[in-house]
Amino acid sequence: MKSIILIALIAVAFTARVQERNMAKVQADLAKSTYGKALLHLVELHSMAGGPVQELIDAIEELINDLEDELEELEFNFQVRTNEHNALVVSLEQDIQDAVIDVNNTQDTLDNLLYPRRAQIQSKIDSVIGYQEDNRKNYDEAILVREQEHEAFEAQVAELNDATASVDDALALLASLTNPSLLQIRRFQNTLKNIENKIRSRSRMAPMIKALINLASNQNFSNQDVLKNIVDALNEFRNAVVDQINDLTAQEAQDVVDHEAYLEQLDEEYSEFQRQINRATVDLTATNEKIDSMTEFRDQRAADQKQYTAELELENNTYAEETDIYTNTKNEFTRELGVSESALSLVKSVDFSNIKV
Repeated sequence: MKSIILIALIAVAFTARVQERNMAKVQADLAKSTYGKALLHLVELHSMAGGPVQELIDAIEELINDLEDELEELEFNFQVRTNEHNALVVSLEQDIQDAVIDVNNTQDTLDNLLYPRRAQIQSKIDSVIGYQEDNRKNYDEAILVREQEHEAFEAQVAELNDATASVDDALALLASLTNPSLLQIRRFQNTLKNIENKIRSRSRMAPMIKALINLASNQNFSNQDVLKNIVDALNEFRNAVVDQINDLTAQEAQDVVDHEAYLEQLDEEYSEFQRQINRATVDLTATNEKIDSMTEFRDQRAADQKQYTAELELENNTYAEETDIYTNTKNEFTRELGVSESALSLVKSVDFSNIKV
């Protein structure tokens, strides 16, 4: 019986020593942190005041509940923030991708459609302007040639009219010859020479007047038959000259009609060229406006891309900082919760009246 009692006393003593060592360790652990020291002060003050142990236990348990609520709220708020972050990242990445697509598509349209179209229209305008310039050169040249042709016509008609007058003089001279003197014959022959000089450049009349000169040089002017032949030849020559004048006049009239028709054609071509230039200029203006609009849109989307990228970088950096704050806060709450639970364990121990901080 005594042995059993002795063993029981030894067991109680050993248990008390173990509990004492455990309490010392808990107290040492609590003293390592400011929060733990504060709890130890609370326990010490409560012990010195002799308050009910249950009140202290209730206070620490309430503190533990508050820490658990704060930790749960921290977890919830961070999960909400994470969801917001993920949604914002997805949205910004989509915005960046859309902006990149818009920039690339717009640049592709500019490079492969609008810039070539503008160059093509401008080339067409330049070509038609060149056609207009050639048209006006042809117009001016046509007027100059017509003036030269008209001057040549007037000179020809004047020469032929002079020749006609000279023929009339020769006919009048022959009509006055009854018994021609040598002087009169010489005068008639000189008249024929004068006619030859005036129409020397006219190949059509030259053989006829030359034949008359030969005839007049070798004939007896006192013979009326000879005079009749010469008069007939002169009249035939005069009629030929008049016919030529009429032909030249008719040709001149036709040339004037053709000239005016040609100028009218050139004016119509010039007007058509101008209409083409006007239409092309409208197209060029519209194309330039489209280019300006798309260039502005491209630049705006490039700026949007840059802005979205900056916002994404800022959001990632902000979220990383908030994650660090969350992690540190969670660790602090977890640590304080562990300290509180240790303090609760200490308070619930058999004896804590000797706790000193």
